[in-house]
Amino acid sequence: MTRVADKPFCISNTVDSGIMNEDRESPSRVRVAVVFGGRNSEHAVSLMGAGSVLEAIDRTKYEVIPIGIAQDGRWVLASGSQSYAIESGRLPVVDDSGTALALPGDSGALVALESGEIPRALGRVDVVFPMLHGPFGEDGTIQGLLEMAGVRYVGSGVLASAVGMDKAYMKLVLRAAGLPVGPFVVVRDRDWRLDRGRVLKEIEELGWPVFVKPSRAGSSQGITKAHDPESLEEAIELAREHDPKVLVEAAIAGREVECAVLESLGDAAPEASVPGEVLVRGEREFFDFEAKYYPDQMELRAPADIPAEVAETLRSMAVRAFEALGCEGLSRVDFFYTPSGELIVNEINTMPGFTSLSVAPQLWGATGLPYADLVERLIQLALRRPAGLR
Repeated sequence: MTRVADKPFCISNTVDSGIMNEDRESPSRVRVAVVFGGRNSEHAVSLMGAGSVLEAIDRTKYEVIPIGIAQDGRWVLASGSQSYAIESGRLPVVDDSGTALALPGDSGALVALESGEIPRALGRVDVVFPMLHGPFGEDGTIQGLLEMAGVRYVGSGVLASAVGMDKAYMKLVLRAAGLPVGPFVVVRDRDWRLDRGRVLKEIEELGWPVFVKPSRAGSSQGITKAHDPESLEEAIELAREHDPKVLVEAAIAGREVECAVLESLGDAAPEASVPGEVLVRGEREFFDFEAKYYPDQMELRAPADIPAEVAETLRSMAVRAFEALGCEGLSRVDFFYTPSGELIVNEINTMPGFTSLSVAPQLWGATGLPYADLVERLIQLALRRPAGLR
């Protein structure tokens, strides 16, 4: 019997590895590959969510294969005793010293590529849990890879993932579906380089302040609130460090209220969680990276303190947004609730932050679905649907 990794995989030295063997000790268990990391600015966010998922998966039902994508794009079978939490202000990264993996081949088969040895098959994967955020993961790329390999996976498909990742196209789809979105300007690379004056004039027509963000990134990376023309160009250049396509949005006065959506196990419509209101502590002007992922920087009130009829309308709109993009699995839909009582959709996330303390899991917890049960539901949803067109 050959061990695939030099050491058992664990989270903070506490989680049993469920080591994968070539002859499979427990053939009755479903094989779940949790894929995390990635080569983008949300690498650490992915690891934090993966840590929670790996701790929550029922090892009596599932044989878990932890796969990390290093920051240079290499796929490795994760091993060792790595913590995936923020420690002493340092963000976690994939330990790329594990066994190198070839990408999934026919019917989801994995191949180990150890230096100086003949490649060896590790067997079939039943379902992939892509705990990836941002470009090269959440944007339809890994979903397309898995579709071509004929492997089932958690979450939305290629189109919904791609549209949800690109905030500019996402807003166009939501608007076409009759959902209210705020005013915005798209700053494309060529226009910014060759016609900057026109772009700046269009943005000024939005009024001040504005929010400047990468169009295809998440977790508040590269987002700035610009209060005047002097700070605008600097904000756009910061966003362009993450994505050459930039979105500039008019600031909307209102409370930030969020709702999670979950696909039904049967033919029923998707389900919406209770809404929750995000409150940022301290002097931060918006829900930035530190507020999302550092302890004690954010408070979530769930259910949100809003009228019952507003909550029901918001939940209905969240499901409409989910269906407008053709989402599967889960999503989180973010709203502004204005002083005049208007609901405006800010964005939809097809793979929201997924630590046990992230907003979407907390919303489902407040609705009556604990974190471990949510993870189980997502795996079962993935196992019940075929790969390919559906």
